[in-house]
Amino acid sequence: MPAIVGVIQVINVSSSGIVHIGDVFKMSPYSTAKTFAGAGSFNTGQSISLYNAYSATNTNDTDAIDQPVAFNV
Repeated sequence: MPAIVGVIQVINVSSSGIVHIGDVFKMSPYSTAKTFAGAGSFNTGQSISLYNAYSATNTNDTDAIDQPVAFNV
C-alpha cells in the first residue's frame, strides 16, 4: 500500500544513518560495528548511583563474520 507522507524536515543524518520515507523493498547497512562495555557503562541521567561488585566483559569472538555487508551497495 502506498505511503502518504506530509511535510517533514530532516536536520541531520549521520554518516552511517538511513532516512526512509515511503515504501521500501530492502534496506541494508553499509557498515557494522561491535561495542564491548562493562556493567553500567551506558547509563545516562542526572543522579545515578551504581554498585558493581565485579564486572568482567567477555570480548572473545569466535565467529569470523557477524554482519556481512559485502553485497550491500
